Amino acid sequence: MAVQLDDARQLLAEVKHELLKKPNVVATGIGYKIVEGKPGAELSIICSVETKKAKSFLSAKDLIPASIQSIPTDVFPSGIIHALQSPTSKVRPAPGGVSIGHYQITAGTLGCLVKRNGKLMILSNNHVLANSNDASTGDAILQPGPYDGGNNPGDRIATLSDFVEIDFGGSSSCPLGSSAASLLNFFASLIGSKTRLEAKKIQASDNLVDCAIAEPVNSADVKNEILKIGAISGLAEGTLGMSIKKSGRTTGLTTGSIQQIDVTSQVSYGSNKVATFTDQLMAGAMSQGGDSGSAVLSSDNKLVGLLFAGSNTTTIINRIQNVFQALQLTLA
Repeated sequence: MAVQLDDARQLLAEVKHELLKKPNVVATGIGYKIVEGKPGAELSIICSVETKKAKSFLSAKDLIPASIQSIPTDVFPSGIIHALQSPTSKVRPAPGGVSIGHYQITAGTLGCLVKRNGKLMILSNNHVLANSNDASTGDAILQPGPYDGGNNPGDRIATLSDFVEIDFGGSSSCPLGSSAASLLNFFASLIGSKTRLEAKKIQASDNLVDCAIAEPVNSADVKNEILKIGAISGLAEGTLGMSIKKSGRTTGLTTGSIQQIDVTSQVSYGSNKVATFTDQLMAGAMSQGGDSGSAVLSSDNKLVGLLFAGSNTTTIINRIQNVFQALQLTLA
């Protein structure tokens, strides 16, 4: 019996956090099982791993089951997924797809132009425009980004207006709570009570978006189109198998398709900073470091997402609906 998409999505929502606890697993999502190197016709829960290991090297509890509640699984070797920020020219007016960045980072990509409360804004990632939470509103945004020779104030194109903070916290238990629970349990054992207290873990909330906006210093300095793509024709929901494209500062115009939806992924931001993102889209190898912030469009130029992370084999994309809702945006 064929797996129904709604059934797979419901089950993934229930099991994704348990799967992510397994060593080596860095993301989960829904996609088509790979058969002989190509996506087949069977919907599966996909577990992306740092490296694909032989079963003999894994304990029974660390193995990913062949199926979960009759829904098949597949293991995809994605490698570690990084926020894409990496080390071209000054462009005026600047379209989407060119180098940009907060004055204290390396370089990322100008995604596209949007509006908030009637004001024209540049859209990109938090880690591109807001230095992974470490920036302040009003900070200088340079085009090109610093790595590409951008200088402040000569190349200042915008000022940081707003960003959605990235939650880098993980599951943790309160040391005071753990100590108190242990002490009370000790006294309970002395009087013969079987009641035991447990210090509960505090689960940090998962992230939906890595996004920020900056207000151009001069509206004439930006251009409402994307390099090598053209104007955005509207918004669309990213769906499994959809053909997509992007224009980024590092790899330019690339194309691909959405291979997984409902993705929950752990993303490394360097310096031991890791954040968990849910409700993401995953495509194949269509980006490299420095492409972060790229607008992701459908084949008919509808905006479907904001590229922010990836590995040698994957690209991770925020759903544009989540980005627009978080920052209260409309298309320019």
